[in-house]
Amino acid sequence: QVQLVESGGGSVQAGGSLELSCAASGDTYGLNYMVWFRQAPGKEREGVAAISKSGGSTFYVDSVKGRFTISQDNAKNTVYLQMNTLKPEDTATYYCASVAGIVYTGTRILYNGSNYWGKGTLVTISS
Repeated sequence: QVQLVESGGGSVQAGGSLELSCAASGDTYGLNYMVWFRQAPGKEREGVAAISKSGGSTFYVDSVKGRFTISQDNAKNTVYLQMNTLKPEDTATYYCASVAGIVYTGTRILYNGSNYWGKGTLVTISS
């Protein structure tokens, strides 16, 4: 079993910044990527950023590229999402997931195989 706990959500004004954290515990063998997803009210869940655990390759969807940065501290089993220049449309519940594989198209990040999820943290951006 893998446990993921997100933290760092909150409310900020447009143009502001937030950093989310996701602490992982348990057996993550075979789970090769950490992904940040988000889900806004009434919308589908979407992947926004991913990082490979070995090598640290990063992937971003176009809507967050240049504003969000995903990083990891393997010693702490923690993944971060630094979010800058936030916009009202970034308002959502953000979830981290530990997954076996991803499919990246530039506009979408999908996952495949085994997957574990945190409970999410709410990010609210006011205009």
